[in-house]
Amino acid sequence: TTFNMLRANDLIWSFVINNYLMGKDPFPFDLLYWNADSTRMPRAMHSFYLRKMYQENLLSKPGGITLAGTPIDVTKVKTPSFFLSTQEDHIAPWKTTYATTQLFIGPRKFVLAGSGHIAGVVNPPDAKKYTYFTNAKLPASPDAWLEGAKQEPGSWWPVWQKWAARHAGAKVPARKPGDGKLKALEPAPGTYVLVEATG
Repeated sequence: TTFNMLRANDLIWSFVINNYLMGKDPFPFDLLYWNADSTRMPRAMHSFYLRKMYQENLLSKPGGITLAGTPIDVTKVKTPSFFLSTQEDHIAPWKTTYATTQLFIGPRKFVLAGSGHIAGVVNPPDAKKYTYFTNAKLPASPDAWLEGAKQEPGSWWPVWQKWAARHAGAKVPARKPGDGKLKALEPAPGTYVLVEATG
């Protein structure tokens, strides 16, 4: 609900008017169902996350955050990194998230998708919706990146799939749950996904 307050006219009041005042049934929309799935984090963890990662931005500072006694320094990350942001994301504006490309030292790719942080991410290719931008260069300025970027129609998913295939190594047979050191608890997707948070 905190995130919904950022766009109250679209995400709260339209439903009050249509559903409560006018008595209309809500239009079934899978993305809104996903949006209503609250963050399942313990209170202390959620507070730590918001304070340290957002307000203080300590993850961007070498040693700014220590987890389990280990200082974290993302400027030493050599693992290939794929960064995705969306043009209309009001929670993590893309010009802010772009700065992360300047921290990591491994191979990096930044893609800017159309729409917001839900519809821009959940955008399968067969929907033929939105556009995305790519640029092989990663200048320090997000505006310079966009100026040199190429806009493509459709979903960013195929770009990510090609990138992941290039960095993932050889394919291996799918493992069978329960064959390794850990025993299988229950069939996918698991009962926990059906549990509703209370209080």
